[in-house]
Amino acid sequence: MLYRTLSAAVYGIDADLVDIEVDLAATRGDGDPVGSVTIVGLPDAAVRESRERIRAAIQNCSYRFPLQKTTINLAPADVRKEGASFDLPIALGILGANGDLAEANNLNHLLCVGELSLDGRVRAIKGALPIAILAREASIRHVILPEENAKEAAVVSGINVYPVADLRSAVNLVADLRSDHPPAPLVVDAAEILAHTEHYSVDFKEVRGQVSAKRALEIASAGAHNILLIGPPGSGKTMLAKRLATIMPPLEFDAALELTKIHSVAGLTGRSGLVTERPFRSPHHTISDAGLIGGGTVPRPGEVSLAHQGVLFLDELPEFDRSVLEVLRQPLEDQQVTISRAAMSLTFPASFMLAAAMNCCPCGFWNDPTRECRCSPLQIQRYVGRISGPLLDRIDIHIDVPAVKFRELAGDDSSETDSSAIIRSRVIKARQRQLRRFKGERIFANAAMTPRMIRAHCQIDSQSERMLESAMTRLGLSARAYDRILKVSRTIADLEGSDKINSTHVSEAVGYRSLDRTYWT
Repeated sequence: MLYRTLSAAVYGIDADLVDIEVDLAATRGDGDPVGSVTIVGLPDAAVRESRERIRAAIQNCSYRFPLQKTTINLAPADVRKEGASFDLPIALGILGANGDLAEANNLNHLLCVGELSLDGRVRAIKGALPIAILAREASIRHVILPEENAKEAAVVSGINVYPVADLRSAVNLVADLRSDHPPAPLVVDAAEILAHTEHYSVDFKEVRGQVSAKRALEIASAGAHNILLIGPPGSGKTMLAKRLATIMPPLEFDAALELTKIHSVAGLTGRSGLVTERPFRSPHHTISDAGLIGGGTVPRPGEVSLAHQGVLFLDELPEFDRSVLEVLRQPLEDQQVTISRAAMSLTFPASFMLAAAMNCCPCGFWNDPTRECRCSPLQIQRYVGRISGPLLDRIDIHIDVPAVKFRELAGDDSSETDSSAIIRSRVIKARQRQLRRFKGERIFANAAMTPRMIRAHCQIDSQSERMLESAMTRLGLSARAYDRILKVSRTIADLEGSDKINSTHVSEAVGYRSLDRTYWT
């Protein structure tokens, strides 16, 4: 007997339908062992091993495992299938072919995913959100999946999501869906989740001093600019960077949904089912290039994609391998990363703000008024030379973070320091100006402006033009650095509510290119 069920496989951040066909031979051949199971359709090791999990789960739930030869086909047969999410639909297919389900010969009205334990319990899987979106696009009404993934899938409107705890409850649910009184699906209010779950444990109010660095971070957040913090150890670079996400605008639903898809594929979604806070990713400097941009036989998202819509913080930037830093060029320019492997080529979103921190020299005390630097000029040049010029060109803002003075550290909490909420309100106003400016375009912040947009929206007067020409000649700036100075100038003007860029805005933006070429010479 032939029985069909529907499941899905996740590739990148999208899912594809997998048609599962289960065939029980009419009689057992003389050469076939009792209850033999063959799985075809390019299964990986996890899928092949599912035979024993499914057999034990069916028997431990008091169902009969067929004695005939069982052939399972995962279609399309020319695409590799991996993971344990096919356990539950295969088990339902075997039970259907064995006559234990009320359905005639298929379950094509529902999509099912889930890993089975030996006792029949259904374990969580990765990629529930892309699978739910696929079901809606394919006009499949019902989705059956593990309880742990239910809220994540239920944020997708237009489908009925049914969580199951074990194989027996899944079998009962299949029968109930065909009854006159089907069970109610799980309902999740995505807007309510998005509005009430954004809580940060850190605040800019906690940072003493560093007024210029806070100003630079506010500008970076307002225009989605990349930023590099330079200063001695203990000056607060990491502390400042960790608070950057708290002043970024809140996520819109579409952005949160796309971000949740990435985290769902990586198995990092929370219990709420929707990622509502902008991510802050801080990989260690020993990370590989595959860990940073993603990789694997079937590519998985790396840190640049997990930081999508948020902040990627690289502490001790020169300590990262040169090859690792160089792979950042494509995502910084294109806001996406393409990973090509023998099996397939996949593209992941990677629209993030790069925040990096570094010392002034190997010991960290170059030009420090209170500590002596013992590094030679050659050591300093080698240290800074670990960061290539093309990568520095892609960082819009370089800001010095000097050591905090004692009076600033010992001051009381009543010092004039804006909280993250106050700074964020200014950033949101600046972003709203940008959204109005770029209405109809496919960008949402100044940092993403194309050369055409820069010419249209970043016009400067003659005084600013002379100032910029002098700075480019003195610092040896590239054409890319020129564009980025204009973008930062536009953001500074937006924070002040100005429609025009004046010389003050340009002067401040030029001051944020301190690391270009001549900083330590």
